Amino acid sequence: MLFPNLYNVPTHLGFAVAIFASLILGIIHGITPDEHTWPITFSYAIGMRSRKKGATAGLVFSLGFVLQRSLMSEVAYFALAGIFMTSLVFGLTYVAVGFGMFLAGLYLMSSMKYFHWHWLEEKLGSLIRLHGSSRLKKIENRELAHTVNPVECIECQKPIPTKLAFVHGLIAGFGFGAFALILYTIISPGMPNAYVGWVPGFMFGIGTMIMQVAIGLGAGSLLKKIKGVGEKGMQFIAHNMTKDILYYGGIVFVAAGIAVLLFPPILNFGIQTGIKIHNLGNLGIGFFLVLFTVGAIGILSFIKSMNALKKAGKKTKLMKSAAGKI
Repeated sequence: MLFPNLYNVPTHLGFAVAIFASLILGIIHGITPDEHTWPITFSYAIGMRSRKKGATAGLVFSLGFVLQRSLMSEVAYFALAGIFMTSLVFGLTYVAVGFGMFLAGLYLMSSMKYFHWHWLEEKLGSLIRLHGSSRLKKIENRELAHTVNPVECIECQKPIPTKLAFVHGLIAGFGFGAFALILYTIISPGMPNAYVGWVPGFMFGIGTMIMQVAIGLGAGSLLKKIKGVGEKGMQFIAHNMTKDILYYGGIVFVAAGIAVLLFPPILNFGIQTGIKIHNLGNLGIGFFLVLFTVGAIGILSFIKSMNALKKAGKKTKLMKSAAGKI
């Protein structure tokens, strides 16, 4: 068999064909809308604001995914993967991925808000030198800059925590769908021995990595196509979209995970399209999570950021006009 049916993969594939099929399945998995890859890769990559850094975000996420899939593939060889392929683990994976996204978004969002406890900080500083006056001054200056013009306040924007994408990749690998079922119930158990039981998962992860890096390339350079906002404007939009998708998308994922845990039959819901491609043939909860997080939240965040840019531009013009009359 030179090229197997990848929609209904037959059993008893030869080693070489099985490895090749795993790679192609991984590529299809990476390019089709998948809730365990797209929201995370897109949110991190777009915050990098460059093709190279966006691709790096996709690579870092995929490294964690490759490692997890390789380990699960080895487990599947011993016919133990069924322990993880339950609605309980599926729901917990959504909750874990969502919580990780939420924390990353909260980290980025916290850079835009400050606790007004300066009096307490000053007293503690004078007693035990916890914080020097220079630090208080820096916080005050940053608050002032953000109040006057949040777009110009580059100090308000924390760096995107790319390393967290690796952790997300590890967690997301526990999600299962049509691709995981094929990998863990047909291809991995059919390996000739335990020494190569991990190979299908590894090749599947590499295939996914190829497409995630490509998605990272596209997402990382997406904002550069917007004209008239300037470099600082692009930084502002990218930072906002990243934190919003991670923060609010994380809440949505946690809610979806809880819904799966409470109502497991929700996993059986799907709209049949007739397309003979997994992730596109049956539009289930995963597809709508991608649509809501990357689509709805991402677009709303972009519109909100553009409006903020326009208001900031008007405020700057008024301030310059007022300064010119003095």
